[in-house]
Amino acid sequence: MNLTDLESLAARVPDGSRLAMPPDNSLPSVALAKALVRRGARGLRLVGVPTSGFATDLLVGAGCVAEVETSAVSLGEAGFAPRFSAALRAGEIVMKDATCPAIHTMLQASEKGVPFMPLRGIIGSDILAHRPDWKVIDNPFAAGGDPIVLLPALQPDFGIFHAVMADSKGNVWLGRKRECATIAHASRASLVTVERVVEGDFLTDEKLAPGCISATYIDAIAIAERGARPVALLDEYRMDTAYISDYARMAKTAEGFSEWLAIHVFETRAAAVA
Repeated sequence: MNLTDLESLAARVPDGSRLAMPPDNSLPSVALAKALVRRGARGLRLVGVPTSGFATDLLVGAGCVAEVETSAVSLGEAGFAPRFSAALRAGEIVMKDATCPAIHTMLQASEKGVPFMPLRGIIGSDILAHRPDWKVIDNPFAAGGDPIVLLPALQPDFGIFHAVMADSKGNVWLGRKRECATIAHASRASLVTVERVVEGDFLTDEKLAPGCISATYIDAIAIAERGARPVALLDEYRMDTAYISDYARMAKTAEGFSEWLAIHVFETRAAAVA
């Protein structure tokens, strides 16, 4: 098992990397996003699987991001993602529009080791005009007049997510959040933060094994207690709505966002080290 610390985990991510991250209702690693901000990461290409939220807005606002590929970016009940919206209006990032099924399909193609996969349901929408890499062909198994879209395989450089626990063998337990398994299988490498590491082997436990990702797909793990905060983590803790609302209020302006970063990303880490 490759157990390291949070800052060393962030140091593994070169500038310009493509990162796949789960949505706020799944298992995002906000702790690792904050560590990437402290590292001063630049040019990152984010893939929201299938949507993006708090961690994406944080990274965009900190100037870490060049491109976002996702079907939506929001803070849920707190409204639009303010720094993402501002960066998009200013032309500071590239937005690659997608749909939820398309994101999953492209990752599944990579997971299966095939160059593309077909998908229905996109033809007739405006999104095809903005995705020249998505190809419409006639279904070769039909008599004709049956168009279908081919989507290229999407292989992120890193899958990044948070989990409740890892075992001493390096296996990671996700519970029912299986999109993170797709992320791990499709990505070249997976960097995971966890609440804790426990002794044993999840794969030999009939109850835990179905919700587990094998250590084969995990490259490095760091312990980050409450690493998904302010979003919820399964049955471990609830979403911190007050924290998100405070962020949404302050991040409406560049000045407010900078103040928030100083308090919640840089000062928090300095206090932890001290």
